[in-house]
Amino acid sequence: MTSRLLHYPGTATQPLPTIYQVKQELPCDDKLSHTIQDFREKVVNILSKRVRKALFIVGPCSIHDPLSACEFAKKLRELSDYVSDKIMLVMRVYCEKPRTAVGWKGLLYDPNLDQKNDISRGICMTRELMLEINRIGIPVGTEFLDPLTCYYYQDLVTWGSIGARTSSSQIHRQLASGLPMPIGFKNTTDGDLMNAVNGMVAAKHSQCHIGISEDGKLCSLTTSGNPHTHLVLRGGESKPNFDRPSVAYALELLATHHLPARVLIDCSHDNSRKDHERQKEVFNEVIEQMEAGNDDLVGLLLESHLSKGHQNTQNFSCLKYGVSITDACLGWDETESLILKAHNRLSAQSKQACTTI
Repeated sequence: MTSRLLHYPGTATQPLPTIYQVKQELPCDDKLSHTIQDFREKVVNILSKRVRKALFIVGPCSIHDPLSACEFAKKLRELSDYVSDKIMLVMRVYCEKPRTAVGWKGLLYDPNLDQKNDISRGICMTRELMLEINRIGIPVGTEFLDPLTCYYYQDLVTWGSIGARTSSSQIHRQLASGLPMPIGFKNTTDGDLMNAVNGMVAAKHSQCHIGISEDGKLCSLTTSGNPHTHLVLRGGESKPNFDRPSVAYALELLATHHLPARVLIDCSHDNSRKDHERQKEVFNEVIEQMEAGNDDLVGLLLESHLSKGHQNTQNFSCLKYGVSITDACLGWDETESLILKAHNRLSAQSKQACTTI
């Protein structure tokens, strides 16, 4: 039977490969699958405070060049080997970008940077990149933006987030309830926390919703609920929310709604007032709060690339290597220095705590 596509006036359609076809072409073998499951369990142990470590989600604002992304992953792996006793490093591998209005939507949608939207190629490039980063030995973290495309690569993700623009979305809450990794819900762009908190409540419960099977058919999905959701504070349009009173308020709100006390701080976005250099101020304040004994503050997110800043995307043919084409990032040298200093401070804090006991 010939497959028919619905056509609407002014709309062009292009069939995509099924999830099964992409996974067959780019498989995750048993060994790598076990590695990813081990990564996830380590994150869960940090969130559950069974292991006294900080969780750092570090990497480019978005991925546009797999080659520079892999170079960043290798550097992160070397650093991880040194700091892993106190800090678990997960790489930001954001291949889909939410847009306030219009703009480049990410590697998955426009992998050739030519506005031709070769999504079939973008899906394969996204999966291939995530496979490679996992093989390098670094866990993958990403924002789940499109509830359909995520099934092409969710088996490769260790940590995920539901973004500021989608925390209030019922579709994304249902999606999070069935994802097999810890999920952070970000507060909305106006700084409100309730949408994220309600998202956590919804996602921890079983949900029945419409999804897609690996052979491309719409189906009814019943989830078991996600017990490892947490709150991500990313600041709001009126003010940041990484300071101690804001963190205390967030923890009170979680307690009121009978949710686990676990918070991550996003050092970028409105917490840094969209100035990538100010991420360092946020980062240091978070470490100070951890040093002071706030065990409910379990980690942070940091936007970083090989070189600092960002570049104009008017001409994609003249891009600099290792520089963000979306939000400005810290460079690698600054990032490495921040993480090494944080490791020293958290190590000293642990020694002091042991001495006190």
